[in-house]
Amino acid sequence: MNNLKYLRRKQAGEYLKSKYGFGAAKTLAKLAVVGGGPEICYAGSRTPLYRLDALDAWASGRISGPVRNTSERDAAPEASE
Repeated sequence: MNNLKYLRRKQAGEYLKSKYGFGAAKTLAKLAVVGGGPEICYAGSRTPLYRLDALDAWASGRISGPVRNTSERDAAPEASE
């Protein structure tokens, strides 16, 4: 049996906010249209579902490497996607 856990959009936003400190249901909704968000599955034709592993991978990819000051931020290598 597959133990994947799926979250609705509101739950996914709450999960991201509690685990990573960023993310919101409205942000996920916008990214579902314009692209750049985590992978989405659908239940039926209209119910978006997010897998925990996809949310974790997306959030981790948005976090930069460590820097000592803001001027290093642009020169720091980005986290792998």
